[in-house]
Parts: sequence; C-alpha cells; structure tokens
Amino acid sequence: MRAVVYNGPRDVAVQNVPDARTERPTDVLVRITSTNICGSDLHMYEGRTDFPRGGVFGHENLGQVTEVGSAVDRVKVGDWVAIPFNIGCGFCKNCERGLSAYCLTTADRSVLPNMAGAAYGFADMGPYRGGQADLLRVPYGDYNCLKLPPDAEERQNDYVMLADIFPTGWHATELAGLRPGESIVIYGAGPVGLMAALSAMIKGACMVMVVDRHPDRLRLADSIGAVPIDDSKGSPVDQVLALTNGVGADRGCECVGYQAHDPQGHEHPNMTMNDLVSSVKFTGGIGVVGVFTPQDPAPQDPLYKEGEIVFDHGLFWFKGQTIGVGQCNVKAYNRQLRDLISTGRAKPSFIVSHELPLGEAPKAYRHFDARDDGWTKVILKPAA
Repeated sequence: MRAVVYNGPRDVAVQNVPDARTERPTDVLVRITSTNICGSDLHMYEGRTDFPRGGVFGHENLGQVTEVGSAVDRVKVGDWVAIPFNIGCGFCKNCERGLSAYCLTTADRSVLPNMAGAAYGFADMGPYRGGQADLLRVPYGDYNCLKLPPDAEERQNDYVMLADIFPTGWHATELAGLRPGESIVIYGAGPVGLMAALSAMIKGACMVMVVDRHPDRLRLADSIGAVPIDDSKGSPVDQVLALTNGVGADRGCECVGYQAHDPQGHEHPNMTMNDLVSSVKFTGGIGVVGVFTPQDPAPQDPLYKEGEIVFDHGLFWFKGQTIGVGQCNVKAYNRQLRDLISTGRAKPSFIVSHELPLGEAPKAYRHFDARDDGWTKVILKPAA
C-alpha cells in the first residue's frame, strides 16, 4: 500500500510499504478515504520530535471498514467510521474513566516505564503506523471506531474532523471551564484554534476573540462570528483588555504550542502562555491543548531543550487563575459532536482549503508548513 513516510526533517514521500492487516481478533481494518494533515504533524515534519525515520504519518482518519477480527462484535464490514487519534483499549483504569488519551494498555513502555497513551503516527505514542495511507489497522476496533450516519461518504470533510481537531477544540474550552454567556480569547487560529472558536460559539459564549496574524485564518474566525485580533498590529493583551473594558476575558485557550513565535518570526515557547495569564481575568480559566513536549531535539530556546519555559507564575498565582492541560480524550466528545454535524448544527469543514490526492502530500506539507496564504487545512484523499 501507499503511505506518507517520514525520511527526515522536511522530507516526506509517498512510498510503498507493507499492507496494513488485522493482527489480533479485536482489530479492524479500514480503507482510508479522508486523512488530514494536522498542525501537530508539522512538529514531526520539521524534525522537532524524535519521530522515527521510515515512520508513517497521519492521525486524523476516516474511512470504510474492509475487514474485522473474529472478536469484533459491533463494527461491520462496510461501516463508515471516524477514528479517534487516541488508541484506547476501553477497559483499563483510565479508559474506564473516560481518559482514552491516557490508555494504559496501548502505551509504549519503551518510552517511559509508566507511559500512558498511544496514537497513530505520532512521536513517542507507540509503534502504531499512521493513516496517511491506503489502509489503517485499528486496534480494539469496537471501542475505537465511531460509526457514522448514512451521509458519511458525502460529508467526509465534516466528519473527518471528529478524529482530532473538533474534539480537541471542544476540549480546550472544557479545560478552560467555559460557560454560556462568558467571553473567551483563543490564541492561535490554526485548525484547532478555529475549532475552539466554533465550539465556543456553539456553547453560547458572549464574545469569542481569536489571536493570530495570518489574514486567511483571521478571515475564517470572522466568518463564524468571532472577533479577529491581529497581534502583528499591536499587543494582543492590550487588544483583549480594550475589548473587555480592562477586565480581561473570562476564559482563554492556548492552541499554538511550544513553537509559538512573535510577528518577527522569533520563537518564544512561553509567549502565548504568558499572554494568556495577562489577558484572562482574575479567577479566570485557561485551557492548553497546543503541543508541549518533554524535550525538543532542535530547540530555538535553550531552556526548552528539556521542555521548560519561563512562566509568569507569580502573576498567575496572584490572579487566582486555573489551568487545564493535555491531549484531548476524543472518545469523551466525538459522539455528541458527530450528532451536531449530522443535524447541521456544526460544519467544521469551513476551515478546509485543499482536498488533494495522497500523492501530493509532499507538496501539501511544504505549503502548510510555510503557512502559505490560503493553506488553512488540507485533506488527503487516498482513493482519489
């Protein structure tokens, strides 16, 4: 089968690899028809993680079931399914508590002795190949496959967002503690930040502010009723305070991660975190879903080599704020978000800019990594 293979920093290629297959009775095999390039893939693409050369990218996947193991009861051949990027077992202590991002069964213990969590095609998240390929093996298929409605094939561009970014955006607002009638500021108008903005709108926020500097992304934020804030035109903190009568937003979301950089292009891993402390009100809540890693093999900030940042903890403590962090437990949200899509209440595909055949993945990675104008979200179509 064909797959997007990582050969080194900024070097991916579509190559033939051994076909994915069912290996255990609980496995499901899925023919991938839509698979997204995620902002998290760029950390690996740029060589800023220890993703292995020869590994296959792709953790935002949707497709049709072609084979099921003998122990699979619920999922049937022919079903259209969205596949959470987390690989959970469904029965460990964490999965039973709804924390599928921290599964104890599927975790790769070679990373850490007490490691929790696994994902497709993701650094340090196990040996599982990604889905930017023709086929994907889904372990514990009954648990991990979300069955989709009859319109799944026609509305793939919406439903594929259930694999990661729509639940992750929703999770950011949950971590922040957003309630109806509150204001929220979201740092980062990439795909996850825009999904956080969409989630906040659905939840009834009174004002949704989105900080970025790319005009195409800010236009998308504006298109759903959010207030775009261009940080290249002045301090985002000052702009948020001006919009909130000097009080600050009730809630804030970090949707950028450790490669945050200023308008001049200089990286500051702590920039958005400290801006959030300053632009969220006293006793406000902050949700952090942007990726931060324990080590950075190619740091532009010396301290972040060991995953550390200079954080305004004194101001954070003085303001009595709270922070929630971590990967999204996709299983906790994807059913209800699926139903928001199926009834027309949510249309997350508004961010999609390009649909490309799998063979054009290297070009797509180059443009998306460069943040070229108009490249806001790419869906690869292996069957095209």
